[in-house]
Amino acid sequence: MNRKYVLKLTADERDWLEGIVRTGKSAAWKIRHANAFLKMDCGEHGPGWGDARIAEAFGMSTRSLENWRKQAVEEGPREVLERYYPTRPQCRKLDGQAEAQWVKLACSQAPGERTGWSLNLLANKLVELDIVASISRETVRRALKKRPQAVAEAAMVHRAGARCRVCVPDGASAGSVLPAVRGTPSGHLHG
Repeated sequence: MNRKYVLKLTADERDWLEGIVRTGKSAAWKIRHANAFLKMDCGEHGPGWGDARIAEAFGMSTRSLENWRKQAVEEGPREVLERYYPTRPQCRKLDGQAEAQWVKLACSQAPGERTGWSLNLLANKLVELDIVASISRETVRRALKKRPQAVAEAAMVHRAGARCRVCVPDGASAGSVLPAVRGTPSGHLHG
């Protein structure tokens, strides 16, 4: 079979791959890849096995082997076996001040005849008020998930006479308050 990508390993690459296989201290996928590269090596010291034979020997598909060979020829076997995760800049859309304004906005009355704020409505209002330049509804959802108590406390009302129960403004019960959140009378200590 005439291949477009022919892998020819150098002596250093072969030694490195054999070390990965020999020690067995790497991840299973890395050892499988190393074994496959050693068998598909068409250099002077490699056996040059075909894809079908390698696939049968190591329990993988021939399509995977073709992709791995292409990557190894173009980038080198080390690049294929060393996974690099791109680092993204972690600049937050909602910093402390913007988050405080977001909580204030979320606790306020929704515009028009709406009963509450939707994620899209909050995102659009944050941009409209120049709190942030742009923001997605997903970022607003994550912020809400991170700070549920800040928004919920403004929307909750404590019923008079109810013991450790909290209800939302329409009167429905929101459940019991956890003991850690419940205030303790002065002079009593939790033990």
